Amino acid sequence: MTRSRKKNPFVANHLLRKINKVNTKGEKEIIKTWSRKSTIIPIMIGHTIAIHNGKNHIPIYITDRMVGHKLGEFSPTRNLGGFAAKKNDNRSRL
Repeated sequence: MTRSRKKNPFVANHLLRKINKVNTKGEKEIIKTWSRKSTIIPIMIGHTIAIHNGKNHIPIYITDRMVGHKLGEFSPTRNLGGFAAKKNDNRSRL
């Protein structure tokens, strides 16, 4: 179920404050956040936000095509270790 339209999209207050502070400075810096459930809004475009995946922060550059998605969608929490290599078997030559 989606969030009500009467309410605005959820964005953590500390994240909004950090983005506004960087916008007033006019500098580019990486903003760290643990809030994976925050929605990407248009004032975030052009910023690099480091999203925590449970182990470390993954820097993500926000573009206009990401607006409306959640931050957690862009930092995977699980890494595929790969599949087992195929063993050489003498029976396969028959």
